[in-house]
Amino acid sequence: MKGKIKKISGPVVVANLDASMYEIVKVGKEKLFGEVIKIVGNNAVIQVYEDTTGLQVGEPVEATGQPLSVELGPGILRGIYDGLERPLSKIEEVSESIFIKRGIDVPPLDRTKKWNFVKTFDGKHVKQGTILGYVEETPYLKHYILSPYEGELVELKEGEYTIDDVIGEVKVDGKSKELKLSHYWPVRKPRPVKEKYFSDIPLVTGMRVIDTFFPIAKGGTVAIPGPFGSGKTVTQQSLAKYSDADIVVYIGCGERGNEMTEVLSEFPHLKDPKTGSALMDRTVLIANTSNMPVAAREASIYVGVTIAEYFRDMGYNVALMADSTSRWAEALREISGRLEEMPGEEGYPAYLAKKIAEFYERAGRVKTLNDKEGSVTIVGAVSPPGGDLSEPVSQNTLRVVKGFLALDASLAQRRHFPAINWLKSYSLYKDVVYNYYDKNIDQEFSKNANLAMELLQKEAELLEIVQLVGTDALPEREQFILLITRMIREDYLQQNAFDEVDAYTPLTKQALMLKAIITFYNRGLELLEEKSVKELYELPVVEEIARMKFMSEEEIKSLIEKIKVIA
Repeated sequence: MKGKIKKISGPVVVANLDASMYEIVKVGKEKLFGEVIKIVGNNAVIQVYEDTTGLQVGEPVEATGQPLSVELGPGILRGIYDGLERPLSKIEEVSESIFIKRGIDVPPLDRTKKWNFVKTFDGKHVKQGTILGYVEETPYLKHYILSPYEGELVELKEGEYTIDDVIGEVKVDGKSKELKLSHYWPVRKPRPVKEKYFSDIPLVTGMRVIDTFFPIAKGGTVAIPGPFGSGKTVTQQSLAKYSDADIVVYIGCGERGNEMTEVLSEFPHLKDPKTGSALMDRTVLIANTSNMPVAAREASIYVGVTIAEYFRDMGYNVALMADSTSRWAEALREISGRLEEMPGEEGYPAYLAKKIAEFYERAGRVKTLNDKEGSVTIVGAVSPPGGDLSEPVSQNTLRVVKGFLALDASLAQRRHFPAINWLKSYSLYKDVVYNYYDKNIDQEFSKNANLAMELLQKEAELLEIVQLVGTDALPEREQFILLITRMIREDYLQQNAFDEVDAYTPLTKQALMLKAIITFYNRGLELLEEKSVKELYELPVVEEIARMKFMSEEEIKSLIEKIKVIA
């Protein structure tokens, strides 16, 4: 179906075209990529995902009959895509330039590479999501081939195939459908599951402040808000590198080009702590930076979460990093303004809360259609202007997420990283994850962690008094609490993301480090009757506690025994 452009307003084009909602269209002589987002009478309102400069009224518009979809199949891993799942390396080859040419149409997956398909299904009736077999996409990860149809299996062949080769045939309502290694899925439609489970298994991040005080569950939703320079991107990159997820999907959504460049240049050279191979072997990067077309920013979030759901349906635990959802909301605001819609608070569209909720609702730990267990954990960075958490994006995000890691500019200025404010942050997964820790890591983990948090809260009260009368005016017990909380802050919570040893701490080591500090606190309270706080501070074990992050677990165990017998 063809039509003509009637009106152009930035990335929004109006054309007299008979099309369906969310249908993909090719706009103008250069066939720019667009999506129908509104239908008014005989006119289709089209959101163009490329620069519309030079586009003229009267140019042709062509409907494709397909919704905005992603191709899902072998070759996605290690991929670096733009916001529409176009591979950036292939675009560079075709464009012969560092800039993306308009109207360029590059297939997402390599059409020439042959994959060795191993058949595992031997039944007659296939359902949607049935595992037909697998290919070895990386040495450590099997890429399971899922059936997109339900019907009677006519044929399924093993062998070496490209993405376009037919590997089998299914009869669906009497009609024959070809099976290939890949299939397409509309990005705005969540992939179906059999059942959603309660999220009670921790996603271990190796970051002590998160794992100990604000744990994340697999299938959970977490927001990381913070002002410029507080470490949102570094925190998300650390989560991507070290969390115990099987697959990482990293969406650079509207962030500055230099930040995304750092990710693109660093990730291919990083080693996976679990396998020792390249981290990119289990990573998908989606780059849609602030200098790329703003409309495609809105699509990049959906493209990323659909890819994450695809790997979840294979039975993998997926961590999705969105950096940042504020830039995504700004794209929604710009497009809403072009559509002349009634604005909501601060100019954002009135449906902002609904869009944010729909995105985070696609997270979860689930039973898949093929009876496997998988999860998608969504960690979204929020960039409120000036760090003001009362603005609409932060508030609407807070309503739907269960983890809130508030980054603090004052901590960042003091070079305390990760700059997560322990008094403003929270996690609604804490109780269930603490039960897991107590059963599987250390039976005193939750008790020690809760005591440490109580001491940090007590410190905040004492510091107000200290500002008025000074530290020396406090009783010895309160002075000792300040010594302990300084240990918790500097020797436990502070962590160097760029140090090989300190960047990642296993849960067992976290439990021992915390136990050492709490043991010193309990022993110190007993000794306060005989010794002063100054004498306790000068004990050799204080210096050893400060070096714990670089010690082995056995060395920390012997340190704990040493603390217990301090005389």
